[in-house]
Amino acid sequence: MKVGIIQQHNTPSVADNRRRLAEKITSLAAQGAELVVLQELHDSLYFCQVESVDNFDLAVPIPGEATEFYSEVARKCGIVLVTSLFERRAPGLYHNTAVVFEKDGSMAGKYRKMHIPDDPAYYEKFYFTPGDIGFTPIDTSVGRLGVLVCWDQWYPEAARLMAMAGAELLIYPTAIGWESSDTEAEKERQREAWITVQRGHAVANGLPVITVNRVGHEPDPSQATGGILFWGSSFIAGPQGEFLYRAPDDSETTAIIDIDMKRSEQVRRWWPFLRDRRIEEYGKITRRYIDD
Repeated sequence: MKVGIIQQHNTPSVADNRRRLAEKITSLAAQGAELVVLQELHDSLYFCQVESVDNFDLAVPIPGEATEFYSEVARKCGIVLVTSLFERRAPGLYHNTAVVFEKDGSMAGKYRKMHIPDDPAYYEKFYFTPGDIGFTPIDTSVGRLGVLVCWDQWYPEAARLMAMAGAELLIYPTAIGWESSDTEAEKERQREAWITVQRGHAVANGLPVITVNRVGHEPDPSQATGGILFWGSSFIAGPQGEFLYRAPDDSETTAIIDIDMKRSEQVRRWWPFLRDRRIEEYGKITRRYIDD
């Protein structure tokens, strides 16, 4: 499968961000991309740096005008498209939601982000209700996609449940970067940990992983911090954790990467981790902590 990724620096203009994304999607499709993956919350700046009720005005209904826009892009380009939207489900009820469109523009499915962070400059619990539709892969014409979102990528349970439900790819739209006060050594540790844990998901589940991050500096509207420098570094890893592609950490980029979709089954034959799981001993995994 030919997979296209778009690592983009966002502006305050939703119209501008969408226009640039549509141009890049069209270009990737013309080069043969069958699946295109966008970064997390790609329509706007990363508004979660501050807690402001005014930012809820950025949320969109699903379906609605935003899904109509991306549906038409997917249809015109004849590609499967993974998007990431701020969903207005009802007054006072919002989600961080990935929506997948089929080649004909129809909505193949959606996933609501399950793990919601609450850290300095990442005040997502203020905005997003945790997902309530589970870890369910989305069936498309290019395969069964295990779509997760950003903070989900740190949790092996999420990747495992997607794999156990038959996902053929793990996909992570992402918005993560450095806070200005971190040392250079700390910044490098953070990014390498982020890459390593996801490569581990690929290995443990015998599946390719596609991670698409945003890039560039976005200021903190409150000026309480120096803002976030999103570290880019989007990548695709194969089912043994091998790098198939790595994007730069400091610039926008688009790329098409060939993924051998048949290789995962062969890797699972060599390393049959699912076969050897001791499922009868894992009951305590659903507890918060094992105190006794």
